[in-house]
Amino acid sequence: MKRYIAFLRGVNISGKNKVPMTRLKNEFEKLEYKEVKTYLNSGNVIFSSDKNNIKSITKQIVTIIKKQFSLDIPIFVIEKEELEDILRNAPDWWGNKDKEIYDNLIFIMPPTTFVDVFSEIGEAKEKLEKILNYKEAIFWSFSRKNYQKTNWWPKTARGNISNKLTIRTARTVRKVVEM
Repeated sequence: MKRYIAFLRGVNISGKNKVPMTRLKNEFEKLEYKEVKTYLNSGNVIFSSDKNNIKSITKQIVTIIKKQFSLDIPIFVIEKEELEDILRNAPDWWGNKDKEIYDNLIFIMPPTTFVDVFSEIGEAKEKLEKILNYKEAIFWSFSRKNYQKTNWWPKTARGNISNKLTIRTARTVRKVVEM
């Protein structure tokens, strides 16, 4: 049995796309996933399954979210082992204790690639933000006080690329891996 993590994009933000985590957990259990846990109120679900096909698992979750919550939202599913590998390959500048820096991990929804994301957003602004691509994720750190001056901040939230990404903080990603 493998451990998986599902990140639902854009749930429970400013009163939109409401998904109660207890109900979400129950829906995952109805899909016969085991050891289901949720973290925070933002659509982070950790679960186990005998299934080995991420596309199939993702499709099943997308279907249940549409049916039970009437939401058509992007969902990113990753094996826990794969996410652990991504974290082991984090750059030195990402995810440290510096309170002046905000560290995120951007997950790229297949079939979108880093090249697609970079073509849409462009270079990180020097001295304000840093990015590094590894597999289907992008390590992204930026200055908290100057976030509005960054190139990536406004572009990850709107435009053609926003529905092809989901973003979690370094702390959240580390916590779900521990669960």
